[in-house]
Amino acid sequence: MTTAPGRRSSTFTRLLRHGFIDASAAERLLDVPALAPVRSDPVLLDALGATADPDLALRGLVRLAEAQPGGAQELLSTLVAAKPLRDRLLRVLGASEALGDHLARHPLDWRALVTYEPADLHPGVAEFERDLAGATDPVSLRVAYRRSLLAIAARDVCGTTDVAETAAELADLATATLRAALGIARAAAPDDAARCRLAVIAMGKCGGHELNYVSDVDVIFVGEAAEGGDEREALQAATRLASHLMRICSETTVEGAIWPVDANLRPEGRNGPLVRTLSSHVAYYQRWAKTWEFQALLKARPVAGDAELGAAYVEALSPMVWQAAERENFVADVQKMRRRVVDNIPPAQIDRELKLGPGGLRDVEFAVQLLQLVHGRSDATLRSGKTLDALAALAAGGYVGRVDAAQLDDAYRFLRTMEHRIQLYRLRRTHLVPEGDEDLRRLGRSLGLRTDPIAELNREWRRHASVVRRLHEKLFYRPLLDAVAQLAPGEIRLRPEAAGERLEALGYADPAAALRHLEALSSGVTRKAAIQRTLLPVLLGWFADSADPDAGLLGFRKVSDALGKTPWYLRLLRDEGAAAENLARVLSAGRLAPDLLLRAPEAVAILGAPEGLEPRGRGHLEPEVLAAVGRADGAEQAVAAARGVRRRELFRTAAADIVASYGTEEVPADADAGALVDRVGQALTDLTAVTIAGAVRAAVRAEWGDELPTRFAVIGMGRFGGHELGYGSDADVLFVHEPREGVDEQEAARAANRVVAEMRRLLQLPTADPPLLIDADLRPEGRSGPMVRTLKSYEAYYRRWSLGWESQALLRAEPMAGDADLGRRFVELVDPLRYPAKGLDEAAVREIRRLKARMENERLPRGADRTLHTKLGRGGLSDVEWTVQLLQMRHAHEVPGLRTTRTRPALAAAREAGLISERYAATLEEAWVLATRVRNGVMLVRGRAGDTFPSDARELGAVARYLGYGPGHVGEMVDDYRRTTRRARAVVDELFYGA
Repeated sequence: MTTAPGRRSSTFTRLLRHGFIDASAAERLLDVPALAPVRSDPVLLDALGATADPDLALRGLVRLAEAQPGGAQELLSTLVAAKPLRDRLLRVLGASEALGDHLARHPLDWRALVTYEPADLHPGVAEFERDLAGATDPVSLRVAYRRSLLAIAARDVCGTTDVAETAAELADLATATLRAALGIARAAAPDDAARCRLAVIAMGKCGGHELNYVSDVDVIFVGEAAEGGDEREALQAATRLASHLMRICSETTVEGAIWPVDANLRPEGRNGPLVRTLSSHVAYYQRWAKTWEFQALLKARPVAGDAELGAAYVEALSPMVWQAAERENFVADVQKMRRRVVDNIPPAQIDRELKLGPGGLRDVEFAVQLLQLVHGRSDATLRSGKTLDALAALAAGGYVGRVDAAQLDDAYRFLRTMEHRIQLYRLRRTHLVPEGDEDLRRLGRSLGLRTDPIAELNREWRRHASVVRRLHEKLFYRPLLDAVAQLAPGEIRLRPEAAGERLEALGYADPAAALRHLEALSSGVTRKAAIQRTLLPVLLGWFADSADPDAGLLGFRKVSDALGKTPWYLRLLRDEGAAAENLARVLSAGRLAPDLLLRAPEAVAILGAPEGLEPRGRGHLEPEVLAAVGRADGAEQAVAAARGVRRRELFRTAAADIVASYGTEEVPADADAGALVDRVGQALTDLTAVTIAGAVRAAVRAEWGDELPTRFAVIGMGRFGGHELGYGSDADVLFVHEPREGVDEQEAARAANRVVAEMRRLLQLPTADPPLLIDADLRPEGRSGPMVRTLKSYEAYYRRWSLGWESQALLRAEPMAGDADLGRRFVELVDPLRYPAKGLDEAAVREIRRLKARMENERLPRGADRTLHTKLGRGGLSDVEWTVQLLQMRHAHEVPGLRTTRTRPALAAAREAGLISERYAATLEEAWVLATRVRNGVMLVRGRAGDTFPSDARELGAVARYLGYGPGHVGEMVDDYRRTTRRARAVVDELFYGA
């Protein structure tokens, strides 16, 4: 049959407009004789265009029409006349190739979709048993099962049922199928059936009434002897019946398998007997069962076989489920099991794993189940096997915030719908999101995403996965709303023992002290107490997400005691979404930031301001500091103002670093560790520079007014000059001056020395602000040399006496405060020393190597672990910096990019110039960044500087969290550090020592 060119062109365009990808093939399919009665009906194209995959739907329709035994007239006329059938049939064909295959093999099964009686819209087990009643052998059971599955899929893809209802229908169909399969097995072995009582207990998703289209159906078998029978013979008979049931459902034929029946959740797993008596089950769970086995029993439900025996099984074991949370290390075991699931995902699949991966369905289920098991001991409303029903009960009881529960419910429904539609396509058991554009387009359209299905699907999927992961982290530690906060007088209050149990389950080391803090914060009828009662459950969850929740709660009490009467404080925490979480992260991450905050609690406002966690650069800070110095009465007041700014900005920098490392709801964790290090180093360098500038201005004004008799400049050295300061770093400096015209040199020198002495005194005065230590030991002649020199004196010294280590130290020299022109001329003076015109000769290289080796042997503290010392240890800061500095001194005269005081830019320049390979540069940079972050983390956690990992377990855990390691991964952090620095040391041995 041929079609006029005009019509073909018009049809082609309409097909494209209706969502067909291969419009040419679709035109040909529309021209097949079987579709002749409907090919010109516009309703058909509209209906096809509404499917997930119009091309697939049209192919399936053609196959079905051609397979009709008496011709396609009945099918097609019903299809055109009855919109319900048209929607159901075409949408199933457009979403499931496997069900299209089934209809092609059983072409009259489409009639099951013609009409639904009202009672059939949400059928239960009885209706499905009726549909399967005619199945007397495994093959006919498979056919009947697929016919029922066809009806479920039609209701699903047409939106008649939501994802929870669809999952429940699938579980009910599975129940009916297990009963039918057991009936077939009994009929095949009537003697075995007479000898025993056998109960089938559904577990997992089937037991929870939330089954997938294609999933293992997890079961446990319980057997007993028939009245008067022998127990051993009865168990053998029951085992034969159970094995036959599993084969009926699991074996693959031309009709495919129904689904695998998995009995591995039974006691002892695969190594245990397939069927046990009830008493044997009880004895096992009382003596040997592990935590995860009680978690699995949460969804246990008798579904087939002896109903009385099944009910007795659940009645006997259910109390044990709700006592499981009392087991030692229960919460840690559940958390560890979840991490193990994630760790076992193949790396190539983790980003596509919808069920097991981070932000996947398991995150929701584990969080909900943990809260159920912890709180369900005393609250029977939580004892549901359905995830969404349990989540709703947790929200209703106040164990989970309503907004969090709504977001988690929405995300779970979206992810489960994705999983259903992925499996429905070929009825294969998979949880991986497909990679091909055709599959992604069909999946997106099946979810109602039609404008740009692939992009919209990826965006929605990632958004929901992000919500799930964030809330999983919170809910895995989230307490009951009123479980730990005392209610107003006269109201029913939670028993202290129960609240203590919940706090202990959340990881609080001293629940009794935590309860005292909570009572102090939330008791009473004041507005303050009411807001605290609203805030505390959320804050407790965030505190529990840290390595030291007790410290976080104590810090919050101290801040609240100081600011609780300030109106804006609690409003800030209640109304600004990020402020409360930021505060919780900061208070529980270690000692440094809370100490800074408690010295001036009003700085908490920084945590809620839109730009609050953006470190302020020198251009903003210097005018503020110098203006404060100018307004002050006297030098001490002036420097106190400058140090106050420093304290505030040090807190801002630390808070920003903590939030960026931990991440919050509104600020995801920053994965670029190098960028974090650079941001902290630059912020601390700017802060130190402006504080020194303020102190210099204050010292000068106190004695000389606006003009010192000599020009004066402060040159940053070491990490200060390299813009790489850490929280515990001193400020290494050189002081240079130059007498003004007509001023006696001795008078100028006295003035410069008085400025230095006064500046250092002012910066170290005992106050509530942290001191700023000035270290000038890198000056010529070290501690024996004059504190301040003229520019000419520096020139004379460096020309005649300078040693190699001094030239190397000058690689970090950069003007930081004082007379800018004098600072510039100092740099011009030292450039030839640090960047020698012909590089270094071999003697100079040997001397640098000798000095480095001597430093390694002499300066490492006695007893220190060389593999874990961040500064002087193997592959640590010193190793990397000396290697980079040797490259600078040898090649900076010919490579301008090496003329920098900063380590990472110098390393990048060496790589670009071909002086070091890409791999070696990456190895050194990784080790340097990691060692720097460890030092910063130690200072943040302990409140005092340290060059190695803390020995205290909680402090070590807090450093691990700062570095991005989850709970329980401290050992992995230490192993990673050793591995990273070991590789760096191998590079240092080759590049620096020439090994």
